[in-house]
Amino acid sequence: MMLLVLTVAHAQNAGLARSLHRYTLSGRDLHLTYLSSGPNGKPRLQYCDAVQTLQFTGDEIRTATLEVGTLVTITTAMTIDSGYTSFTVVLPQLNFGPLKEAPIKTFGVTTVHRFLAVGPPLQGQTDLYTVTELSGTETVVPF
Repeated sequence: MMLLVLTVAHAQNAGLARSLHRYTLSGRDLHLTYLSSGPNGKPRLQYCDAVQTLQFTGDEIRTATLEVGTLVTITTAMTIDSGYTSFTVVLPQLNFGPLKEAPIKTFGVTTVHRFLAVGPPLQGQTDLYTVTELSGTETVVPF
Protein backbone atom coordinates (compact mmCIF):
# COMPACT_ATOMS: atom_id res chain seq x y z
CA MET A 1 0.00 0.00 0.00
CA MET A 2 1.09 3.59 -0.59
CA LEU A 3 0.48 6.84 1.22
CA LEU A 4 0.84 10.05 -0.79
CA VAL A 5 0.95 13.52 0.71
CA LEU A 6 1.87 16.93 -0.65
CA THR A 7 2.38 19.85 1.66
CA VAL A 8 3.92 23.23 0.96
CA ALA A 9 6.45 22.62 3.76
CA HIS A 10 7.58 19.32 2.21
CA ALA A 11 7.93 20.82 -1.25
CA GLN A 12 9.77 23.94 -0.06
CA ASN A 13 12.19 22.01 2.15
CA ALA A 14 13.00 19.60 -0.64
CA GLY A 15 13.25 22.36 -3.23
CA LEU A 16 10.58 20.60 -5.29
CA ALA A 17 7.73 22.93 -6.17
CA ARG A 18 6.12 20.42 -8.59
CA SER A 19 6.21 17.07 -6.82
CA LEU A 20 4.25 14.75 -4.58
CA HIS A 21 5.56 12.81 -1.65
CA ARG A 22 4.63 9.14 -1.64
CA TYR A 23 4.44 7.42 1.74
CA THR A 24 4.31 3.64 1.77
CA LEU A 25 3.29 2.76 5.33
CA SER A 26 2.23 -0.40 7.11
CA GLY A 27 2.29 -1.96 10.55
CA ARG A 28 0.55 -4.91 12.19
CA ASP A 29 -2.59 -5.42 10.09
CA LEU A 30 -2.76 -1.81 8.92
CA HIS A 31 -2.02 -0.31 5.48
CA LEU A 32 -2.65 3.24 4.24
CA THR A 33 -2.87 5.00 0.89
CA TYR A 34 -3.22 8.79 0.97
CA LEU A 35 -3.37 11.18 -2.00
CA SER A 36 -3.29 14.83 -0.98
CA SER A 37 -4.94 15.80 -4.26
CA GLY A 38 -6.76 13.34 -6.48
CA PRO A 39 -7.82 13.77 -10.12
CA ASN A 40 -10.64 16.10 -9.07
CA GLY A 41 -8.39 18.20 -6.80
CA LYS A 42 -9.72 16.61 -3.61
CA PRO A 43 -7.64 14.45 -1.26
CA ARG A 44 -8.29 10.70 -1.13
CA LEU A 45 -7.32 8.12 1.46
CA GLN A 46 -7.64 4.33 1.58
CA TYR A 47 -7.49 2.69 5.02
CA CYS A 48 -7.10 -1.09 5.33
CA ASP A 49 -7.05 -3.01 8.61
CA ALA A 50 -7.71 -6.65 9.50
CA VAL A 51 -11.49 -6.11 9.33
CA GLN A 52 -12.25 -3.47 6.72
CA THR A 53 -11.09 -1.45 3.73
CA LEU A 54 -12.43 2.10 3.66
CA GLN A 55 -12.22 4.93 1.12
CA PHE A 56 -12.26 8.62 2.07
CA THR A 57 -12.27 11.80 0.01
CA GLY A 58 -12.40 15.58 0.41
CA ASP A 59 -13.65 16.87 3.75
CA GLU A 60 -13.77 13.34 5.19
CA ILE A 61 -9.98 13.72 5.57
CA ARG A 62 -8.72 16.21 8.14
CA THR A 63 -5.12 17.48 8.21
CA ALA A 64 -3.10 19.68 10.54
CA THR A 65 0.57 20.58 10.36
CA LEU A 66 2.19 20.86 13.79
CA GLU A 67 5.69 20.61 15.24
CA VAL A 68 5.32 16.82 15.60
CA GLY A 69 4.53 16.46 11.88
CA THR A 70 1.50 16.51 9.61
CA LEU A 71 -1.51 14.83 11.23
CA VAL A 72 -3.94 13.12 8.83
CA THR A 73 -7.18 12.00 10.48
CA ILE A 74 -10.20 10.01 9.30
CA THR A 75 -13.30 8.61 11.01
CA THR A 76 -13.30 4.83 10.60
CA ALA A 77 -16.53 3.94 12.45
CA MET A 78 -19.60 5.90 13.56
CA THR A 79 -22.55 4.97 15.73
CA ILE A 80 -25.70 6.95 16.36
CA ASP A 81 -25.77 6.58 20.12
CA SER A 82 -22.41 5.47 21.57
CA GLY A 83 -19.53 7.25 19.82
CA TYR A 84 -17.14 6.88 16.94
CA THR A 85 -13.62 5.70 16.07
CA SER A 86 -10.96 7.78 14.35
CA PHE A 87 -7.47 7.07 13.04
CA THR A 88 -4.65 9.62 12.88
CA VAL A 89 -1.28 9.06 11.21
CA VAL A 90 1.68 11.34 11.99
CA LEU A 91 3.68 12.13 8.84
CA PRO A 92 7.23 13.26 9.64
CA GLN A 93 8.98 16.02 7.78
CA LEU A 94 12.06 14.89 5.83
CA ASN A 95 14.96 16.55 4.05
CA PHE A 96 15.84 14.71 0.87
CA GLY A 97 19.24 14.13 -0.66
CA PRO A 98 19.87 13.32 -4.30
CA LEU A 99 18.14 9.92 -4.05
CA LYS A 100 14.68 11.46 -3.41
CA GLU A 101 13.75 8.51 -1.18
CA ALA A 102 14.09 7.93 2.55
CA PRO A 103 12.97 5.27 5.03
CA ILE A 104 10.58 6.46 7.71
CA LYS A 105 9.28 5.21 11.03
CA THR A 106 6.20 6.81 12.48
CA PHE A 107 2.96 5.86 14.21
CA GLY A 108 -0.80 6.00 13.94
CA VAL A 109 -3.33 6.39 16.73
CA THR A 110 -6.73 4.71 16.72
CA THR A 111 -9.05 6.58 19.08
CA VAL A 112 -12.38 5.25 20.35
CA HIS A 113 -14.47 8.30 21.28
CA ARG A 114 -17.21 7.09 23.65
CA PHE A 115 -20.42 8.92 24.56
CA LEU A 116 -24.04 8.10 25.30
CA ALA A 117 -26.78 9.86 23.36
CA VAL A 118 -29.38 8.79 25.93
CA GLY A 119 -28.98 8.69 29.68
CA PRO A 120 -26.39 10.21 31.97
CA PRO A 121 -23.01 11.17 30.47
CA LEU A 122 -20.16 8.69 30.78
CA GLN A 123 -17.87 9.22 33.75
CA GLY A 124 -14.08 9.25 33.54
CA GLN A 125 -11.96 8.97 30.42
CA THR A 126 -14.06 8.84 27.27
CA ASP A 127 -11.29 8.56 24.66
CA LEU A 128 -9.34 5.28 24.43
CA TYR A 129 -6.12 5.08 22.40
CA THR A 130 -4.28 2.32 20.56
CA VAL A 131 -0.91 3.20 19.01
CA THR A 132 0.36 1.34 15.93
CA GLU A 133 3.98 1.64 14.84
CA LEU A 134 4.22 2.22 11.09
CA SER A 135 7.20 2.01 8.77
CA GLY A 136 7.91 2.38 5.10
CA THR A 137 9.45 4.86 2.72
CA GLU A 138 8.78 8.35 1.51
CA THR A 139 9.57 8.97 -2.13
CA VAL A 140 9.48 12.22 -4.09
CA VAL A 141 7.34 11.78 -7.21
CA PRO A 142 7.55 14.59 -9.81
CA PHE A 143 4.39 15.53 -11.67
